[in-house]
Amino acid sequence: MADISKPACSTTQDYHLDEQVGYLLRRAYQRNCTIFSDKIDGALTPMQFSVMHRLAEMGPMSQNFLGRSVAMDGATTKGVVDRLSTRGLLHTERDPKDKRRQLVSLTDAGQAMVNNTVAGVLAVTAETLSPLRARERETLIRLLQKIV
Repeated sequence: MADISKPACSTTQDYHLDEQVGYLLRRAYQRNCTIFSDKIDGALTPMQFSVMHRLAEMGPMSQNFLGRSVAMDGATTKGVVDRLSTRGLLHTERDPKDKRRQLVSLTDAGQAMVNNTVAGVLAVTAETLSPLRARERETLIRLLQKIV
């Protein structure tokens, strides 16, 4: 059995996992997802909510543009749209102006789901940021927006 108290190689002395941005962002995201799951009670995933909220904000749009607007690749967007469509929350149809494009819109049930979920999602953000003071929250949001 390996001795975990000793570094495997000398380069580990220069690298501290707990100080790495990717590691910290992943841990923060995992925490946020756990809070989301608890508060939203499995009704939607964070990605599903993002898609639905973007449609509520901007109205019907092509599936391609929808995916780009929420920073998802085409395959992921298609999967999310298909699952939400199966649940009756989204409607898809061919664009009458360009048959190659798929237009996506919220159904009445989808709009109701977004409306009923927003307060919970705001509570997710509040709980995720709860260890921070108000000024730190503002700074974190500003810095994250700067690096994305």
